[in-house]
Amino acid sequence: MAHLNLFAFGIYPYIAMAIMFIGSWIRYDREQYTWKTGSSQMLEKKQLRQGSIPFHIGIIGIFLGHFVGLLMPASVWHLFGITPGMKQVIAVVAGGIFGLICFYGLTILIKRRLFNPRVRATSNTMDIVILFLLYAQLILGLLSITVSLGHMDGTEMLKLMAWAQNTMTFNSTAAVAAISSVHWIFKLHVFLGMTLFVVFPFSRLVHMLSVPVQYISRKHQIVRQRFVR
Repeated sequence: MAHLNLFAFGIYPYIAMAIMFIGSWIRYDREQYTWKTGSSQMLEKKQLRQGSIPFHIGIIGIFLGHFVGLLMPASVWHLFGITPGMKQVIAVVAGGIFGLICFYGLTILIKRRLFNPRVRATSNTMDIVILFLLYAQLILGLLSITVSLGHMDGTEMLKLMAWAQNTMTFNSTAAVAAISSVHWIFKLHVFLGMTLFVVFPFSRLVHMLSVPVQYISRKHQIVRQRFVR
């Protein structure tokens, strides 16, 4: 088990992040025409709107919550008077709300992708694989809330924070030691999260790295110019 923990939580995260960054770089350099979401809006709009909006609201909330919750040092939380127990309550409530919103949207998107003939005909294998990977990860995250309810003092969360922060500072020994004793559902959630990094460059998720911040201020594109005599 010690060797498994070392690989899964001390070595695999760096493999996953390397594949994500190097793979995304190569894809952007060599295959820019594939760097897109591959929108199927023209094929079907109603279900796409119903699923896409709650999915994106939920996933953004979950991402920001994980980013701040895991990587912000506990000492910073203490400065704001937030104890581990209080932070655990915030994580459970916010994670549950955004998780359910995301679950609702993703369920619609999966149903649409699989059972709408036109959308299914234009889908490749990775389009479907990435949806189910996200679905599995989301379900694990929601199930982990039930485990967190038994650790409302924040002890499990502090271990996960220590793992994430030590991983980012390349202290794999301390990272593995911190996560070794947490519940298996958290370990599976973390491992699957790293696996999403692995498949990231090979899926439509790459569009996350290209936020169109210039869209608001850019000049209008002239599609057809009226001829005035």
